Amino acid sequence: MLKHFQVPESESTRVKADNLRSTVEELFRKVGLSEKDAVLGANVLVYADLRGVDTHGVSNMLRYYIKAYTDGTINPTPNFEIVHETPSTATIDADGALGNIVAPWAMELAIEKAQKVGSGGIAIRNSGHAGAVGYHARMAAQADMIGMAMTAGGNAMLPTFGAEAKLGTNPIAWAAPARNEEPFIFDAAMTAIAGNKIGLAARMGKPLEGGWLGNEDGSPDMEGGQAAEFGAGSLRRQLPMGGTRELGSHKGYSLGVVVDIMCGPLSAAPGFRSADINRRAHYVQAWDIAGFCDVDEFKDDMDGMLNGLRTSKPIPGEDRVLYAGLYEAETEVERTRDGIPLHNEVIDWFKSICAELSVDYTLS
Repeated sequence: MLKHFQVPESESTRVKADNLRSTVEELFRKVGLSEKDAVLGANVLVYADLRGVDTHGVSNMLRYYIKAYTDGTINPTPNFEIVHETPSTATIDADGALGNIVAPWAMELAIEKAQKVGSGGIAIRNSGHAGAVGYHARMAAQADMIGMAMTAGGNAMLPTFGAEAKLGTNPIAWAAPARNEEPFIFDAAMTAIAGNKIGLAARMGKPLEGGWLGNEDGSPDMEGGQAAEFGAGSLRRQLPMGGTRELGSHKGYSLGVVVDIMCGPLSAAPGFRSADINRRAHYVQAWDIAGFCDVDEFKDDMDGMLNGLRTSKPIPGEDRVLYAGLYEAETEVERTRDGIPLHNEVIDWFKSICAELSVDYTLS
């Protein structure tokens, strides 16, 4: 994540990952989740916090999840149903489950199918927010496979030349294993920035760059400004990755459409035909490397490629070249050792929700 969105130490409290995980688990149990689902839901959230993906960790998502469970928007006791299946594919009706609980279950099924026939693709409908989709893609990499995960829903992205938001931020994640190098894990929204980064910027009083959002008439805002100045409507006028047509916004926009296709129509999820703002669906895929080549040779090739990227000459002013997943892996080591920095406003929310749900507060 850009340093621009990282919480300053002066405004944060460091929290041990194990304490955070156990607190989140208990909060999930209090709103009706089973022990297994509470543990899984907490793992997906803390994964994001440990790896510096603060937009999809407890800071932004947990309060939304807790509210959705308490007001009945998300089902705490779902029964997943496979409504269509072949040896290499399946469609799951998630019965209103939280997406970051059903998506790992779906990836396990995808991995199982890939072990049998070489690949497995699972479409998921009737589900809530999927969390950091990199978590789901990484599951396949940990099984010596290539993994992909994506999620679609909501109206946040302005189409290139469009004045109305018609797509979600529609993130895509890819993961591939290596031998000695850190796994390649790419996880990114197809908008110029992830929507939750707007909330992070507003919380910390940070400005937004030009090319991230559209003006009220949909035209690209190239000036930027304080996040709060854009108002709540800013979440529904985000520019595609690229910002403007000249800088390639048609690529981010079109990839966003690809995500909608793979998640929505492919799972026969409701709301995609009319671009309903409340629509939501996901897709995960696993490819068995052994179905294409020798796994050890693949990992050695990955090491060579990633090392070649990592050790290439950086531009003036930068110390090194990164690849997707490297910085996050280093952040996980640092935050496991030193604690996860949570903004003090988030700490106050934890104190409040723990008191409200009769959960012992043990974070700080």
